[in-house]
Formats: sequence, C-alpha cells, structure tokens
Amino acid sequence: MSSTTAVRPEGAARRVAKVRMIRTVHTTRYVTPLREGGSLPAIVEADDDGLYVVKFRGAGQGPKALIAELVAGEIGRALGLPVPEIVFMELDPEFGRAEPDPELSHLLSASAGLNLALDYLPGSFAFQPLAGAELDPALASAVVWFDAFVSNVDRTPKNPNLLLWHRRLWLIDHGAALYLHHAWTDATDPLADAPDRFPLIGSHVLLPFARDIAAADAALSARLTPERIAAIVAAIPDAWLVEPEPPTRRVSERASAFHGLDEGEAPPPSAAPSAEARRAKYAAYLTHRLASPRGFVEEALDARARR
Repeated sequence: MSSTTAVRPEGAARRVAKVRMIRTVHTTRYVTPLREGGSLPAIVEADDDGLYVVKFRGAGQGPKALIAELVAGEIGRALGLPVPEIVFMELDPEFGRAEPDPELSHLLSASAGLNLALDYLPGSFAFQPLAGAELDPALASAVVWFDAFVSNVDRTPKNPNLLLWHRRLWLIDHGAALYLHHAWTDATDPLADAPDRFPLIGSHVLLPFARDIAAADAALSARLTPERIAAIVAAIPDAWLVEPEPPTRRVSERASAFHGLDEGEAPPPSAAPSAEARRAKYAAYLTHRLASPRGFVEEALDARARR
C-alpha cells in the first residue's frame, strides 16, 4: 500500500522550498473502475506495490484534463494544501487487450503510455457540508483562494471533490480546473484571460467557512513565485502538449457557458507548435494571474460578502 504523508500547515514552508520531482510508476494490476467519474478513472496497483487512482489520457476530456490535474494538483501541494501524491503512470497496451468489458478495453487501449495517478486513500469518504459542521476557516479560505486561482469549477455542494481520511480533509479531482485552456488555440494570448474574475467561486462548497480570504491571499500569493510556477509547468509531458485533439473535444457545460461556447464544442485545432511554446503559455497565464489587483480574489471576497 502506498503511503501518503499528511500535509500539515506548520511544516508546509519547509516542504515546498523546492518543487519535487514527480515519480513514474508502472501499472501491474487493474483493480476496479470507479464508475462514478465521467472519465472512468480506476484503482490500479503499480510496481511500487502502491494503489493509485489513475486518470486516463484516452478518456473523453483528453490530455488537457491530465494537464489540469497535474498543474493544479502540484500548485495545491506547493501551497501546502492536502492533495494526495501525484505520479505519472505508465500503462502497457496489453491491459486493454486483456479487458473483457468493451468500453474499458477501448479506454485502456487508447491510454497506453503515460497517464496520471493520485495516491489512493483507502477507507476515505466524501466530505458532506452538513449544517453546523466545523471546519478550520484558515484551511477553507486557502482552498477557496486556490480554486479561484486555478479556476476550478468542480468544488460545489453537489460535487465537493473533497475526501475525509484519518479525520483530515483532502483535495482531489482537479481535471476541471484551468478550463479556459480548452478554448485556447495556438493564436490565443493567454495573458488576455489572466486577469479574469471567477464568478463560479460563488458556488464553492467551502465558501461559507472561508472567513479570511484576504489573509489566505497574502500568504499563498507570496509562495507562488514565477520560478515555482515555471518548475511545476515544466513537468507537463511533451506528449500531452503536442498530441492532436479531435475537433469535437467536449467542454464541460459550466465552462462552455461561462466562456461562450456551445455545450460540447471546442475550437478546431490548428497546426501544433512545440511543446515548449505551449508550456510557456501555461506559465505566463498563471504568473500574470497573480499580478495585482487579483480579480479572482476580489470576486471571492465579493461572493463571501453576499452570503
């Protein structure tokens, strides 16, 4: 069983002094699919004897969902937030050929090669925002700030994507973050999107508990230096950046509506530039998003004041 070290706020500054190297493991056993996820993630065993929840590059959202999962998750970990360890997961093509379920067989075959996985938290259960529940306001404020920064549309009361494990809160499933990148073309200037506010933060499941977003802003924005952002973005594999995407790549309903796209549509692909050029767009977008005044923070503060 893989071990996930608890992330304690008092030690976070020491642990994130350097961006960590992301491990690569190899799938040895497909344990079970997790059918509650639209992308059909699965629990798998790897060659380090650990269990992981793997997100497949061949799923409907494509490699951009893995990029969002990687970048947002590693930003969360760099901020000292409780995100399970993220690893690269190599999948052998034989797994697809040996799977009797046609849907899963197709998914596994389409995902041969490098995928993304998170440490499996056995015995965890979904967080429920019950009336009268108590939650550390500093942690709640930090999570709200983080999700507003990475434009995560998927942390709502209906779908919190929060787990309780050993009586601690853990953040999972960031594939819906950075949703604007689904609309980027190679001609897009990401700096035009960087100052955008994030109105969807008003539906955040932890907003009622986030009593000090301003303090979270002061603390967390100082940790995300341009160098740290560049190091996180540098971990995006080339294959996920240059892989051509079908013109019918789906975009989530909420992201589509917010960005003015029709449900299920995305701009057609253009000639692919280098992986490094696409990587630079992510770094530029995230770095400039931190420039003052931060519209996403103002929106979060306004949403909190309206409650």
